[in-house]
Amino acid sequence: MFPLRDHNPTGRVPVVTWALIVLNVAVFLRTAAILPEGPELARLYMTWGLVPRDLSSGANYAGLLGSMFLHESILHIGGNMLFLWILGDNLEDVLGRIGFLAFYLIGGVLAGLAQWAAGPWSPAPTIGASGAVAAVMGGYLLLFPRARVDVMLFLVVWVRILPLAAWTILAVWFAVQLAGALGSDATTGGIAYWSHVGGFVAGVLLMLPVWLVRGGTRSWRPGWPPHAPGNWGPVRRTTIPQVRRALRPARRGPWDR
Repeated sequence: MFPLRDHNPTGRVPVVTWALIVLNVAVFLRTAAILPEGPELARLYMTWGLVPRDLSSGANYAGLLGSMFLHESILHIGGNMLFLWILGDNLEDVLGRIGFLAFYLIGGVLAGLAQWAAGPWSPAPTIGASGAVAAVMGGYLLLFPRARVDVMLFLVVWVRILPLAAWTILAVWFAVQLAGALGSDATTGGIAYWSHVGGFVAGVLLMLPVWLVRGGTRSWRPGWPPHAPGNWGPVRRTTIPQVRRALRPARRGPWDR
């Protein structure tokens, strides 16, 4: 399943969300250009990534922040930035720009600490914005569980776009991460499941006061958030060429600027 967008209108331009995406992409492109696979790239990860063994020794605290802006591959950064782009604007709309930036960074730090706690003497560096993005996902789940998210489902050559409630997607994602965390060794390399779990829980807890001020469960009233009509209309079978045409920008006339 591949998320495309949510139907959750905002009232302000998500400047911080866009800036975080641009910064992450810029760092990735810069490091990919000057540090191909090899000792120099490994040294960068050990210096600016989160190394639990160093943190346990009282060193390299900068890795708690630096690790959030390093990514290993296009798929790694692409998945993280996609979820940040889809969900981050709504949290920024609620928290404000400074509030959202603080939420994102604190959530990422707490996610890193969760990974450290799971394997405090691991020598493997943890990198990626996944923990901070997981905090965004947790906060979004608490505020907008009924929001509709368009998901593209691929089954070989058959494609379908499904508008699903956000809570179903996020709950399944969290269950997968928790299962992975419980079934893996946090002292070795691989996916930092505990960072994902810790970031998600941190996002829920950090957003809890805001959720209570907004009315708690009363804010989950039917019909909220208001779902703008989608470009694809009702759920239906569709083909890959149809999806491409739907995602293609509209043709602009000479009067458009």
